[in-house]
Amino acid sequence: GGHSDVIGGALVATDAALIERLRFHQNAMGAIAGPFDSWLVLRGIKTLGVRMDRHCANARAIVDVLINHPSVVQVMWPGLAMHPGHEVAKRQMRDFGGMISFRVSGGEQHAVDVCGRTTVFTLGESLGGVESLIEHPGRMTHASAAGSPLEVPADLIRLSVGIETVEDLVADLEQALG
Repeated sequence: GGHSDVIGGALVATDAALIERLRFHQNAMGAIAGPFDSWLVLRGIKTLGVRMDRHCANARAIVDVLINHPSVVQVMWPGLAMHPGHEVAKRQMRDFGGMISFRVSGGEQHAVDVCGRTTVFTLGESLGGVESLIEHPGRMTHASAAGSPLEVPADLIRLSVGIETVEDLVADLEQALG
């Protein structure tokens, strides 16, 4: 819904057997949204376009700063031509979204310190709201993957870029990166 208060989705398939299995499970489990959740989704859809425009524009401006920052060693965002998913993103998306991951020099402690020094970005794991969030995935969302093939680099930081004034977001990241 864009306001960090509801999550919804859809299952889409072309395989008839899969569709039938999905229908069975939906019917058996009653997997439908309640009235209030549905209202929250409808409310969020009304502003989705303008929110996405702002998320994407803010993310693009932040990426431009990060790729030139001396403390940043890698930026991962599908809008960059070097991103492995760039061509797919170009086909599937109108813009490249507000999710950015980047790696910092100085290792895990520097990444943790950066996350702790932001004042506009809030340390958090929820994604897609109007507020900008920062997280250290290795200690937060992906901590249970440590030592497995799904482990993320210790120096990785992930941003969910919100709709705040981009100059405030950039200044916050620059001061946090040092």
